[in-house]
Amino acid sequence: MQVNGYIKKWPMVVILTLTAFFSLLIIANYAAYSMPQSEESSSATVAKRVRVKTESSHRGAILDRNGKALAVATNFYHFGVTPSAIKNPASFAREVSPILGERERDIAKILSDNANSSFVYIKQKIDQPTYEDLKRICDKNGWTTSVVRYDKIPGRVYPENRLASQLVGFMGAEGKGLAGIEYSMNDVLSSKENEDAEVESGKNIYLTIDANLQSQLETVATDVMSDTKAESLMMIAANARTGEILSYISLPSANLNEYGQASDEERKNRPVTDSYEPGSVFKVFTVAEFLDSGVISPDERFFCDGVFEKKTSSGERIKITCLEHHGSLTARDALKYSCNDALAQMSEKIESEAFLRRLRSLGFGSKTGVELSGETSGSLKSTSDRLWSARSKPTIAIGQEVGVNALQMVQAMTAVANGGVPLQLTFINKISDSHGNDEFVHKATEKERVLKSSTANYILSCMETVAESGTGSRSKIGDVSIGVKTGTAQMADAKTGKYSTTDFISNCIAVFPVENPEIILYVVIQKAQGEILAGRIAAPVINRAANVIIDHLGMSRRGAASLAHSGIFQIAKDAPIEIKDRLPNFVGQPARQLLPLLERRDLNIKIHGSGWVVRQTPSPGTPVTENMEIDLYLETSQNH
Repeated sequence: MQVNGYIKKWPMVVILTLTAFFSLLIIANYAAYSMPQSEESSSATVAKRVRVKTESSHRGAILDRNGKALAVATNFYHFGVTPSAIKNPASFAREVSPILGERERDIAKILSDNANSSFVYIKQKIDQPTYEDLKRICDKNGWTTSVVRYDKIPGRVYPENRLASQLVGFMGAEGKGLAGIEYSMNDVLSSKENEDAEVESGKNIYLTIDANLQSQLETVATDVMSDTKAESLMMIAANARTGEILSYISLPSANLNEYGQASDEERKNRPVTDSYEPGSVFKVFTVAEFLDSGVISPDERFFCDGVFEKKTSSGERIKITCLEHHGSLTARDALKYSCNDALAQMSEKIESEAFLRRLRSLGFGSKTGVELSGETSGSLKSTSDRLWSARSKPTIAIGQEVGVNALQMVQAMTAVANGGVPLQLTFINKISDSHGNDEFVHKATEKERVLKSSTANYILSCMETVAESGTGSRSKIGDVSIGVKTGTAQMADAKTGKYSTTDFISNCIAVFPVENPEIILYVVIQKAQGEILAGRIAAPVINRAANVIIDHLGMSRRGAASLAHSGIFQIAKDAPIEIKDRLPNFVGQPARQLLPLLERRDLNIKIHGSGWVVRQTPSPGTPVTENMEIDLYLETSQNH
């Protein structure tokens, strides 16, 4: 037979050779797998396969600075059925409805409406105890996996419900953060697959806030909301030496365990997203810039006749009114009485570009860079802006025509409290791995100096004058020195674009103790009803909140046995858990808090796992009986 001329001899030889080689390689590998392995080698291989296959992801916890759990990983279940496989729908509905907490007729309707469907969910996101009860009933009735299905999904328990809810944030059904730290630090909290295809648990994040202090200040804030009938309220307390935020409040707030039912207003993270005109509070920063640049001196006097008027060479008329006729004033007096006329006169002495440049150095017009998403930059005009006018500079000097967020105000105040050097604000105290090893610990980050130390100290003394005998006198504590500045500003009307005649922002910023600043406290009350002047409604809030902070942190008061403060905050320990007539809610409690309970001889308490309590049986509020069995289930980043 003659070989086709298109087939060459040498290429054919090469192809046959390669085919024979790969055939021998396959046979050799098959023989190697067929040979018995040593027990040690075989066990290691199986163990590795099992570990990779069964390892489930686990999200890191969010805790306060003292280790109190604010967000803990757990599991939920979606319960579904194959309707056609249920022979007696009425019996099925009757059996499972009490466990699911649903009406029998509603479950029966789901089954009848989906009788021809291959699968339908009866209820989603049920907790572990409900799942266990449900599975026991279904197994008892012979409803196996061909009839029912339990889809296990990663979940989150928020033991403190509404506490600092906009800061903590929320994790969605797919295991990803949707808001707050849950969202912005999602990559840190989430588990990851390493080079060996093993799943490593997410990191634990310790926030800078103190949950106990946060709770006390939220009580203060809630009372103020009720008393003033305000639409919203913000309050921030920060460590003036480190930039760590100790308390972060935005009201109204959402219950994180019922986040799906929360309104947009409850979810809104105002200190980050809201830009507003601060009004007279801003004067402490403008006076600081006037003094620091040398265009005015502490002894220079300005005469207030109740109105600042000016006509430019181009014919533009400027008129800024003052609430009073204050007469002859120094810069200290101008802050004490919050004089618009004197501030406008001071602004005439500085060049516009230099003024704006100095305000930008304090952080206005740019984001603070905190660990939260969606932060507004606020607004600080440029002289080249279309809306810049001869009125802009004096108006900005009194806190109008400038937009700020609450965090910018606090960060700018760190420069005053810290001798002219601003600090980077932060919400992260430390980050640890699943074994408790610290991978990051916050250290104070100083920015470039923006004020002379003499200027910062002078402004602090002026703020103390405001508290002692000025518009902020209702904030005065008495046995701890405090410096404040109040401000009441008209809000813009979204419909008309003009200033509202009914909506106001009342805010007050404070630093204490003045001689050695430790705390910066800022409160903003939006759309209060009735009284709106900050000196009357915001300054008293500063007084009440500052007293809470001083007592909680163990700061020295005048007349106390010791006036020296070490600078170390004395953090209050969690109160011991007591079981009286009814079971308390154990969820979120750490294992160390539970140990004293094991000494009870009249109760049978069982602790399962380690870390923090994520569920309990019986449920909170159950009447306590003698020899009652109580099961507490704990989880950490090592338990699933």
